[in-house]
Amino acid sequence: MSDALFDLEGRVAIVTGGMGQLGQTYVDGLAERGARVVSFDVEDGPVPDGAKALRVDVTDRSSIQHALDEVVGEWGVPHVLVNNAALDSPPDAPAEEVGPFENYPEASFDAVMDVNVKGTFLCCQVVGAAMAQEGRGSIVNVSSVYGLLSPVQGLYEFRRARGETFVKPVAYSVSKSAVLNLTRYLATYWAGSGVRVNTLTLAGVWNDQEQEFLDAWTERSPLGRMMYAHEALGAVVYLASDASSYVTGSNVVVDGGWSAW
Repeated sequence: MSDALFDLEGRVAIVTGGMGQLGQTYVDGLAERGARVVSFDVEDGPVPDGAKALRVDVTDRSSIQHALDEVVGEWGVPHVLVNNAALDSPPDAPAEEVGPFENYPEASFDAVMDVNVKGTFLCCQVVGAAMAQEGRGSIVNVSSVYGLLSPVQGLYEFRRARGETFVKPVAYSVSKSAVLNLTRYLATYWAGSGVRVNTLTLAGVWNDQEQEFLDAWTERSPLGRMMYAHEALGAVVYLASDASSYVTGSNVVVDGGWSAW
């Protein structure tokens, strides 16, 4: 028997970055639990029954508004918004992006901040406003342990040992820490309108990384491994459902104990 506390049947949910590794997990998981889910992403692709994918640029307010109008016209005002879309420097990023802080490119900083902060801000502004008019809603802003703590540069020592210059870049951490206070601001701003806003802070997700990196992460993590994508879903379901009806302005940390030491 399903638990009414966690029931999402018939609710409308938007997941930004829904075509990414975590985004697909959220889209699939929310749809499996009866929600009607829409992926907002610059890419499109297959989605499960009960879901749809729209091409949306989260850094463009008009793109978000157009997509929201389509969702509202078909399914009504969303009940849930998961701000998951984000940029980070990939392992094969250009050398200038992963070099010393002093030389980190301004354009790279702008690109990350544009998606991770401005994109979250704009989606909250557009979708959150519609929720507030309805007097209900739950917004989940996805952050990272690197928004709470500095990156552990020692995790990448194996790259330096083989002659590479590699520093985990600054912009991702700055952007993810900004999400925390955007959440707090909106949680208090919309509290009287029935819209709850919370942060979900995640540790690193396993994605077939190099073994040397996995070994270093395992040594640093209390649980001794990286997170699997499906392990983030429970917290999203909790924050999206009535199980968290008295939770707003909070930061739910799912990091395997990473921030405990």
